[in-house]
Amino acid sequence: MNNAPKILVTGGGTFLGDSIAAALLAAGAEVTLMVRPGAEDNVTTLAERVRVVTADVWNPASLKGRARGHQHVIHTVGGLRADPSQGLTFQYLNFVSARNVANLCVNGGVQHMVLLSSARAPWVNSGYIAAKREAETYIMRAGLRATIIRAPVVYLRGTPRPLFYQLMSLLGVIPPISWLGLRRIAPMPVDVLARGVVRLTLEPRRDSAVFYARDLRRANTQAERFYGTPVEPLLSEDDTKPKNPLRSRGDETPFGWTPPNNQGDR
Repeated sequence: MNNAPKILVTGGGTFLGDSIAAALLAAGAEVTLMVRPGAEDNVTTLAERVRVVTADVWNPASLKGRARGHQHVIHTVGGLRADPSQGLTFQYLNFVSARNVANLCVNGGVQHMVLLSSARAPWVNSGYIAAKREAETYIMRAGLRATIIRAPVVYLRGTPRPLFYQLMSLLGVIPPISWLGLRRIAPMPVDVLARGVVRLTLEPRRDSAVFYARDLRRANTQAERFYGTPVEPLLSEDDTKPKNPLRSRGDETPFGWTPPNNQGDR
């Protein structure tokens, strides 16, 4: 009998969604990766090791039944860049998608939902933060056991980054400067985030909880935090090469995808 936890991850085919799915596989979980319609080809080598389902998180009808049989749902979808002229407000991108996935959990009998939220930082739009906080509140009031990850922006080790973000990463781990709050918002390697999310997801708890960067770091070993000890099967070099704009934004876009058009429930 297979007792591996069954986990659904939204945001398949994106940098963060795929990284978390890979870390889940390394932890021995059975993974279902939810991919936006038309983006199936963005799931590369992971497709051989996960179950891939197609659904639009902005369209509740397409989500029906997708969560059944899972113990956990990890929601990574959202948007840091709004375009109100196209109907893509921060609330639509970040709250509506989370609300739909929370309802998916309730209807599918999944008691635990993990939301990739965001830490408040000077370089993060306040409208984006407000929408994320609204999503957090909804999930907690929906009767789910909620794990809220207020994460900083992420980057892939070894890739070029703006000097400002490099400086913030450095100051975020050097006492006493890090004690002033930079440790919570300093950009974080995506492998540290992915492992932290996975280990916090699988940690047995009864109550909802909010976690920050320090909790993600503590869920990694010292070697994993500082030296990037590989976690197999984290994305290979070929998998991390950008295939669409969302994979190439680096620090500018911490999570998820945005809808390709105005379709979906508003």
